[in-house]
Amino acid sequence: MAGIYIHIPFCKSRCIYCDFYSSTQTEHINNLIEAECTELKIRADANHEVIETIYFGGGTPSLLKAGQLSQILNTIYHYYSVAEDAEITLEANPDDVSKDKILDYVKLGINRISLGIQSFDDKILEFLSRRHNASKAEQVVNEIYDSGIKNISIDLIYGIPQMSAESWQMSLKKAVHLPVKHISAYHLTIEEGTPLSHLVKEKNIAEVTEETSILHFRMLRETLLNKNFEHYEVSNFSLPGWKSKHNSSYWSGKKYIGIGPSAHSFDGSTRTWNTSSLFLYINSINNKSKYYEEEHLSTHDIFNEYLLTRLRTNIGGYFDELMSIDKNLFETWHRNYLLFNKNNLIKEKDNNFYVAENDWIILDYILKEIIV
Repeated sequence: MAGIYIHIPFCKSRCIYCDFYSSTQTEHINNLIEAECTELKIRADANHEVIETIYFGGGTPSLLKAGQLSQILNTIYHYYSVAEDAEITLEANPDDVSKDKILDYVKLGINRISLGIQSFDDKILEFLSRRHNASKAEQVVNEIYDSGIKNISIDLIYGIPQMSAESWQMSLKKAVHLPVKHISAYHLTIEEGTPLSHLVKEKNIAEVTEETSILHFRMLRETLLNKNFEHYEVSNFSLPGWKSKHNSSYWSGKKYIGIGPSAHSFDGSTRTWNTSSLFLYINSINNKSKYYEEEHLSTHDIFNEYLLTRLRTNIGGYFDELMSIDKNLFETWHRNYLLFNKNNLIKEKDNNFYVAENDWIILDYILKEIIV
């Protein structure tokens, strides 16, 4: 069992680009914690595998108090078998984190912090409606490191309208000079219904050009690779030995349990997703009614998901594993694959096939064309 994901959907305010399920009604945190602990108990009956990772995602898990985090962790340790060296991650916003909170995290056994920094340019942070500034972000990274939590990851965003190449380069240089072991870097996506998409529709801002996106991607890779970071997944870089164990499990097809509103789970053949409503989730749990939907994956689905996840990584996939899913689908796929291999967009070595890291900028196109 890869691990357990705990969704904490609460935010003090919403960023202009975010379309994840979230709520600003933080007065309901205690009710949610109770419901999530109940779901953990329910899900434990069907799980007898060792939990390797625990991940608090959001939303903003750093809004929770130590007692609330402890309540969830105690439930997990009581009802599940957790590996002694389990990776326990908490996503945090810099403005929520204080020295006292960090000490609480250490006492709780949280050994990995993922900070949503996004940029070290105050003008960009203001544009994105982030609540912290660059100085606070740097301060928090150093305080976390000094507390004894060495496994620090930060999030950065590129492809932001109005962000210059100089601004992006400055953020990258600051990032690699901080004591961080992992950097997740995402190209900004303009999602329908967000304030950002409204600005674009009203032509108050313009989307970045393809040339700018490519430039930012190349700057990202050049800066981080020069500092010994490994580009191990499309959006993720780490120093040697510091890959995200939790997220890596998603890309390698391991099982996982998702707890909380809108959280997803996967048991190898069935995918479930909880209702994306805070109140419906809490009420359904309390009333012992169904709070999720499920989909039984077909062989065709499993085959394509293998391609969609493995080709996101620098490891890639293996011909024998793909053929073992379905030989007929493999033969159909392989005819198409040969065209991409001939054009050098997918490479192979022995039993292994993969997309070169330099070509990950067009990975969406490759995946769209290569799936069966």
